[in-house]
Amino acid sequence: MNVFLIDAIGPFFVHVPHHRHNWSKVPFQWLEVDGTLPRARADEIVDAFARFCATAASIGFNAISVDDVAHLIIDERYPVALQTKLAAYRNLYERLFRIAAERGLAVYLTSDLMYSNATLAAVFDEGVGAVADYLSRHLPALFAEWPMVRGIIFRFGECDGAHVGGDFQSRLLLRTPRQAVRFLRRLLPMFEQAERDLVFRTWSVGAYPIGDLMWNRRTFHRVFDAITSPRLVISMKYGESDFFRYLPLNKLFFATSHRTWIEFQARREYEGFGEYPSFVGRDYHRYLLDLRRARNVEGCTIWCQTGGWSIFRRLTFLANSSIWNEINTCVTVRLCRTGCSVEQAVADFVRWKWGSDEAKRLMELLDLSDEVVKELLYIPEFASRKLFFRRLRVPPLLSVFWDQVLVNHSMRKILRCFVSDGERALREARDALGKIRRMEELAAELSLPVEDLRFQYDTFELLALAREYYLRPFTPSMVDRLQGAKQAYKARHRDRYSFHLDFERVRVKGVFLRAVLRLLLRRQRGYRMVVDRVLVIHVLSRIYPAARRLHRAWIPSFAHERAMGIDTIFK
Repeated sequence: MNVFLIDAIGPFFVHVPHHRHNWSKVPFQWLEVDGTLPRARADEIVDAFARFCATAASIGFNAISVDDVAHLIIDERYPVALQTKLAAYRNLYERLFRIAAERGLAVYLTSDLMYSNATLAAVFDEGVGAVADYLSRHLPALFAEWPMVRGIIFRFGECDGAHVGGDFQSRLLLRTPRQAVRFLRRLLPMFEQAERDLVFRTWSVGAYPIGDLMWNRRTFHRVFDAITSPRLVISMKYGESDFFRYLPLNKLFFATSHRTWIEFQARREYEGFGEYPSFVGRDYHRYLLDLRRARNVEGCTIWCQTGGWSIFRRLTFLANSSIWNEINTCVTVRLCRTGCSVEQAVADFVRWKWGSDEAKRLMELLDLSDEVVKELLYIPEFASRKLFFRRLRVPPLLSVFWDQVLVNHSMRKILRCFVSDGERALREARDALGKIRRMEELAAELSLPVEDLRFQYDTFELLALAREYYLRPFTPSMVDRLQGAKQAYKARHRDRYSFHLDFERVRVKGVFLRAVLRLLLRRQRGYRMVVDRVLVIHVLSRIYPAARRLHRAWIPSFAHERAMGIDTIFK
């Protein structure tokens, strides 16, 4: 590998208000006052960015990603007020780019496919070709002005979710493999002439026929086999779903001759956002060992801050940083750069952070954290299953999503269809709680934040109680125990995880539910010709809008309000 890239989104959140945010992109609307970017706010971002870049360079990164292209292109048709605001953003980015260059960090700008506003909508409504032509006209000037910008990272399969404001909103542009080929063919010649990289992320939430690009070999080949360009980089997450555990390495890394990057996540969006330890070194080391057989993996992206919706807001390598995110970030880049062992990477972190050679106790704590997350945040028997629904691999973690925990009758019904040995799952939960107690002892010995482990214990103790509700025969006393535990948790940990308790019975027989799940879910990657292609994809897409009211008992309201909403997977 020769590209080691870290996301630089954190400095933009330094003075953003404390509430639930979309951590997938800069919240530009929260940076502005009365429609302008104040100079004082820009100075704060610059100071934080300088500290962040100094740290990133010192631990082995040579590239950063920065949001976003939309705020660097001033279209002459924009209203004067917007042009003035974007000029202020360009001044800010000029300062940021100079800092990055001084630290030896190449800059990659991010962009959704495709951002828009009232001015651009009419142009972009003309289709894929119009968008490619627009970018081809405007990006060369940007590259010429800032030679430290080495490329653009395009997010094609996800766009702005609910409640995302600002001057630009994005929507999904590419819906079919043919459209993706057309877009890339129209745009890549400009990147080749400018000698810049077009980084195309395969991540998708499953919308439209191209929504399975991240795991479906046929779709992948239909898009990328038609392209020949030295400037195309395919960026893929390590697994066939989002950043979860229990996923095998994505086999598409071995299915292309194009340049590829692998994406890792250090701030684990489904595993506490760095509020407690969730070590990834062992998993990532295994992936990297497997990748040695791939011909052309030339870079890695390590997301230290980006991803998910949550109220948690520790900013990695800045004030109130998470030591657990720092460990994951430093260990991962060390593994990618040197191919060393996990133990050596942790020892290197200890020397960098504290100037010490004593890493044995920290290694024990980190390994225990890995086990605890896999055994109690996840339910191993369910998480180990390979299941697909429509164009998505089913997440191995269902009941916990970002900072929301579902404890309701529908989740109980579903999990009981897949977990046959409930008592084993409960033993695993109890054992994991004991491991957290040992982690507290180690944290105290190492002068690490013991309060993080206490928060983890309280959270996971409630998760263990929820597991009893899911997997044991129902008793009225269980309701009282869960409600009492939730109230005690809220009193100790306000504005942390939200536990959604709902014990209203769902009137569906278990036998019927199992039959429905066998119909809707498949165990193989390939589609079943009639069941999936006809019924689950086409017919279900047509009847879903009319049936939305019927699934309220099964899908909580936040699933419609966060990110793009659950409706997206039915497109």
